[in-house]
Amino acid sequence: MTTSNTFHPPKDVKIAMVGLGYVGLPLAVAFGRVQSVVGFDINAKRIAELKNGIDHTREVEPNELVEATQLCFTDRLEDIADCNVFIVTVPTPIDRYKRPDLSPLIAASKTVGKVLKEGDVVIYESTVYPGATEDDCVPVLEETSGLTFNQDFFAGYSPERINPGDKEHRVADIMKVTAGSTPEAAKFIDGLYRRVITAGTHLAPAIRVAEAAKVIENTQRDVNIALVNELAMLFNKMGVDTQAVLEAAATKWNFLPFKPGLVGGHCIGVDPYYLTQKAEEVGYHPEMILAGRRTNDGMGEYVAAKVVQLMTRKRVQVVDSKVLILGLTFKENCPDLRNTRVIDVIRELRDYNVDVHVHDPWADPSEACDEYDISLVDQPAQGDYDAVVIAVAHDQFVRMGAEGIRALTRNGGLVYDIKHVLGREESDGRL
Repeated sequence: MTTSNTFHPPKDVKIAMVGLGYVGLPLAVAFGRVQSVVGFDINAKRIAELKNGIDHTREVEPNELVEATQLCFTDRLEDIADCNVFIVTVPTPIDRYKRPDLSPLIAASKTVGKVLKEGDVVIYESTVYPGATEDDCVPVLEETSGLTFNQDFFAGYSPERINPGDKEHRVADIMKVTAGSTPEAAKFIDGLYRRVITAGTHLAPAIRVAEAAKVIENTQRDVNIALVNELAMLFNKMGVDTQAVLEAAATKWNFLPFKPGLVGGHCIGVDPYYLTQKAEEVGYHPEMILAGRRTNDGMGEYVAAKVVQLMTRKRVQVVDSKVLILGLTFKENCPDLRNTRVIDVIRELRDYNVDVHVHDPWADPSEACDEYDISLVDQPAQGDYDAVVIAVAHDQFVRMGAEGIRALTRNGGLVYDIKHVLGREESDGRL
């Protein structure tokens, strides 16, 4: 962290929230309850929906938008020109080769750079590898604005910790890590977040520390889930019930309660690649992290093979069979389709010449069609499927119970439970 005596906190803070997705909108609403915030997004349709009190991500209720009385929305750059704190919350995906894709972050930095003024502060929340803020984003801000970093403007980093679909752990209830490019800027940024984060903040000593802390949070989860996935495959070969094993092991106080499954989404299934990319750039080969990724990336193929194996054992013809997948989103009770690994199961089953149908009451049908070329089934017919795969544990599926889900199968059909929605004896197979 560079020492500087030139930073002077803005007297009247006006925040621009750049990016209004799963991360930006809840944070904008939290700040909008206590101070002036302009929510900015390049998606005009998204802005129109929010102005009408609609959040298609279902992270923010209409009444919460109303309660954020100092929050307004725009897709016009000139509407954020008089803001002095810019919080960037755009996604950081990976490309088809599983390499970090910083293009949304760079584009957002160029956008902010066009309206950046002396004394302004730019805070990034997007998950990145250590060094991305200062090495990749700040030079774009400097080039676009013509200003000098840590002299004319300042930067910070406060990694998002949003858990989509979780109504218990909201943005204000999760402790926030903060960091700034100078000690004075860091103190200002930490104080800014303390206004809305009731769980408190942790001021990291440097931006790179905060970036690294975020990326290892999800890498740690990824590696632990990979271990449990590998154990599930082993126990299946041994004829041992994985869930029963985990329940028994969990009786010890320090056993970590991870479960097997498909690892997708915009965090756990993506963030480790940001760390491994940087690791390899500095000449280190991260064996454990990549091994965990290989295991988790292969679970869709494994599940499809197990379903086909069970169908064969029950003498159900696989070719031209009709299989229903319950759930497409990357996690339960959430409409987010980003990087869902359910698609791996679907594609593998199609390779076996299976007629795959997908039902998900949470997913947007147009998004499913655009992103994955899948036409969702609105209401599956009873007795119509040779197999049903429970891929996501939406509350709607849990309420159906074994009887309701089994009713969707034909005589002799089977149910495979990825998410352990059903009891031990209520499905024909599970992870």
